[in-house]
Amino acid sequence: MAVRYYLEKTVLEAAKERISFVFDEFPEVVVGFSGGKDSTVIFNLTLEEARRRGRLPLKVLFIDQEAEWQMTIDMMRRVMGHPDVEPYWLQVPIKLFNATSTEEEWLMCWQEGAEWMRPRETGSIHENVYGTDRFGEMFNAFFRHHFPGQRAALIGGVRCEESPSRAVGLTHQPKYKWVTWAKRLTPDLHYTFYPIFDWAWTDVWVAIHRHGWPYNRLYDVQYAYGVTIPDMRCSNVHHETAVKALFWLQEVEPDTYARLVNRIGGIDTAGKLQGDFFQRTLPYMFKDWIEYRDYLLDKLIEPQHRERFTKHFASQERQYGGYLGDKLYKAQVQSLITNDWNMAKLKNFDNRGESVGVRKRLKARRKAENEEAVA
Repeated sequence: MAVRYYLEKTVLEAAKERISFVFDEFPEVVVGFSGGKDSTVIFNLTLEEARRRGRLPLKVLFIDQEAEWQMTIDMMRRVMGHPDVEPYWLQVPIKLFNATSTEEEWLMCWQEGAEWMRPRETGSIHENVYGTDRFGEMFNAFFRHHFPGQRAALIGGVRCEESPSRAVGLTHQPKYKWVTWAKRLTPDLHYTFYPIFDWAWTDVWVAIHRHGWPYNRLYDVQYAYGVTIPDMRCSNVHHETAVKALFWLQEVEPDTYARLVNRIGGIDTAGKLQGDFFQRTLPYMFKDWIEYRDYLLDKLIEPQHRERFTKHFASQERQYGGYLGDKLYKAQVQSLITNDWNMAKLKNFDNRGESVGVRKRLKARRKAENEEAVA
């Protein structure tokens, strides 16, 4: 069970101290901005520190995934147009996983000759000079290209509350000097820091409203629509962990939805199925979730990905030894439905508290059994 130690300072005070530390350590500081609530807090706190130190304009990075909410783009234009901001708005060709189709697996963002969701922004970066076409690799590549041989830091809005694996990663081992709330991007030069890693979502909204910071109004719309706090997203709407956004995108931003339907396959099917896109109950023609899983694996998944799913499922069954029962098989079904051959959804399942607990207990039991057998 995790233990929390409460300091005699607020999370806001702690975050400001952490950001100040980053400025002390690095001559170049960049804010990673997504348009979401967490990066809104990070942007405003970092801007405040940069202004206090006379280190304006503040560099702000946004990797535009093309299939973005219009309200997120509106927020981005506001931030990137701030007089104290030096914008790095990347609208470069990259490919993003499309969880709504087994035939059109990728959105080739900003591909030349394609009919984009919207025109590129004036002043944005258009040419991909970074040596990768994958979103997750772009941050490292960005720093290697723009700050070669220079010490530079990216400040991001990741929080432990959102994921047990994040909590472990940001609290257990120093990544930079004594700092655990960091990640190394490139050896010795470039690091990412997460100054609000220990904030709750309530802390985020209290800070936004008490300071009167402008924020993405998509949150208000989603709240009014009944979207739960964990499901509120302001970023790309079609990858494996964001498909739910399609269920209300067509009502909240119908023009965005229509453009996305024309842009890539599978979107309208997911949007029309709504919650039925994820099979919550076992179809009557199958005797159990294992049979349903294996049917989908055979009939739905393309051959080039089938073996990968099969191996991963077998590995999970060995790890959990049947202790999670249908919970595991339902998760595997959801992974198949979204064609999640990257296993992002199953990794999230593995990081759940219950899953981690089962693996620990089984590991301890097997260790005890081996010791007993040796004795």
